[in-house]
Amino acid sequence: MCVAIPARIVQIEDDTATVDIGGSQSTARVDLIEEVAVGDYVLVHAGFAITVVDEEHARETLALLREAGLL
Repeated sequence: MCVAIPARIVQIEDDTATVDIGGSQSTARVDLIEEVAVGDYVLVHAGFAITVVDEEHARETLALLREAGLL
Protein backbone atom coordinates (compact mmCIF):
# COMPACT_ATOMS: atom_id res chain seq x y z
CA MET A 1 0.00 0.00 0.00
CA CYS A 2 1.26 3.47 -0.89
CA VAL A 3 0.53 6.41 1.37
CA ALA A 4 1.02 10.12 0.72
CA ILE A 5 1.60 12.12 3.91
CA PRO A 6 0.53 15.75 4.45
CA ALA A 7 3.45 18.09 5.09
CA ARG A 8 3.82 21.85 5.56
CA ILE A 9 6.44 23.60 3.44
CA VAL A 10 8.92 25.51 5.60
CA GLN A 11 11.49 26.50 2.98
CA ILE A 12 11.94 26.24 -0.77
CA GLU A 13 15.28 26.30 -2.56
CA ASP A 14 15.21 25.66 -6.31
CA ASP A 15 13.07 22.53 -6.79
CA THR A 16 13.53 21.16 -3.27
CA ALA A 17 11.51 22.06 -0.18
CA THR A 18 12.12 21.50 3.48
CA VAL A 19 8.86 20.12 4.83
CA ASP A 20 7.50 19.56 8.32
CA ILE A 21 5.71 16.25 8.77
CA GLY A 22 4.16 16.08 12.21
CA GLY A 23 7.09 17.84 13.85
CA SER A 24 9.89 16.14 11.89
CA GLN A 25 11.64 17.85 9.00
CA SER A 26 12.45 16.23 5.70
CA THR A 27 12.98 17.27 2.10
CA ALA A 28 10.71 16.84 -0.89
CA ARG A 29 10.95 17.74 -4.55
CA VAL A 30 8.35 20.33 -5.56
CA ASP A 31 8.89 20.47 -9.31
CA LEU A 32 5.72 18.43 -9.99
CA ILE A 33 3.56 21.28 -8.62
CA GLU A 34 3.22 24.53 -10.55
CA GLU A 35 2.44 26.98 -7.77
CA VAL A 36 3.67 26.17 -4.29
CA ALA A 37 4.76 28.50 -1.49
CA VAL A 38 6.16 28.43 2.02
CA GLY A 39 3.31 27.66 4.42
CA ASP A 40 1.38 25.51 1.94
CA TYR A 41 0.41 21.98 2.87
CA VAL A 42 1.25 19.33 0.28
CA LEU A 43 0.92 15.58 0.01
CA VAL A 44 4.37 13.95 -0.08
CA HIS A 45 4.89 10.53 -1.60
CA ALA A 46 8.29 8.91 -2.23
CA GLY A 47 10.09 12.23 -1.74
CA PHE A 48 7.88 14.22 -4.12
CA ALA A 49 5.20 16.77 -3.28
CA ILE A 50 2.35 15.66 -5.54
CA THR A 51 -0.43 18.18 -4.80
CA VAL A 52 -1.34 21.11 -2.57
CA VAL A 53 -4.00 20.29 0.03
CA ASP A 54 -6.27 22.29 2.28
CA GLU A 55 -4.70 23.07 5.68
CA GLU A 56 -7.71 21.79 7.64
CA HIS A 57 -7.69 18.48 5.76
CA ALA A 58 -3.92 18.14 6.29
CA ARG A 59 -4.18 18.80 10.03
CA GLU A 60 -7.04 16.30 10.41
CA THR A 61 -5.09 13.63 8.53
CA LEU A 62 -1.95 14.25 10.61
CA ALA A 63 -4.03 13.98 13.80
CA LEU A 64 -5.45 10.65 12.65
CA LEU A 65 -1.97 9.35 11.79
CA ARG A 66 -0.73 10.39 15.25
CA GLU A 67 -3.72 8.70 16.89
CA ALA A 68 -2.98 5.51 14.97
CA GLY A 69 0.64 5.65 16.14
CA LEU A 70 2.01 6.16 12.63
CA LEU A 71 3.70 9.51 13.35
